[in-house]
Amino acid sequence: MTENPEQILEGRCALITGGSRGLGRALCCKFTAEGARVAFTYLNNDDAANETRAMCKEAGGEALVYKVPVTDREATGRMVEDIEEKWGGIDILVNNAAVTQALPIALMEEEDWDYVMDTNVKGVFLTTRTVLRGMIRSKGGVILNIGSLAGVRMMEAPLHYYTSKAAIKGLTECLAKEVARYGIRVICLAPGLLEEGVGRNLPDHRLADYLKHCSLGRVGRFGEVARFAAFLVSDANTYMTGETVIIDGGV
Repeated sequence: MTENPEQILEGRCALITGGSRGLGRALCCKFTAEGARVAFTYLNNDDAANETRAMCKEAGGEALVYKVPVTDREATGRMVEDIEEKWGGIDILVNNAAVTQALPIALMEEEDWDYVMDTNVKGVFLTTRTVLRGMIRSKGGVILNIGSLAGVRMMEAPLHYYTSKAAIKGLTECLAKEVARYGIRVICLAPGLLEEGVGRNLPDHRLADYLKHCSLGRVGRFGEVARFAAFLVSDANTYMTGETVIIDGGV
């Protein structure tokens, strides 16, 4: 436990993929506010990345920012080496970067399948494998994989996206068993529909149907998920690994 209960991630170093907007941005800001040093990746929106950096500064910290695709093995390796040189190591990895497409299988091309699976699954594998080497050396760390309600429950969603998120659940379970001997925990956090992203692209009738089945009657907020994520990777939650935790408002 940290000495200051108001900052549950004090002294920790976190790498968050896909941190320039949406949930990734909320995670960066919340982790910074909780005392962590934060590094994040983004793909192509420089303005959004700079905005996240500025928001982290307002929250009390200076973020390290890397324009690195999660599918680029060599660039990921250089980034992790740079972070480890600056900070001495990475205590927390959040695999948040993901993509989707609103395509039925009849219109889905092989390239579409590869695009989503490469980013959402292979990207997690490449980033995790690279960061894990340092965590194993230091005999500790936490990996938080951002999954989805799609991939955990039977529901209508793009096939490649659903499959990729189901794969993340399996990856979490298998990896948690493998690395527990090194004191490393692996958790999957599976949100339901949130205020932007996939939820924003749903047709009105699909969104209305979701909300009808949601006990709280609304989509989730990024801040709510980020607060819970900070708890999951903190020392307040030391006896959980291999689990997929759903946060969906009671669907």
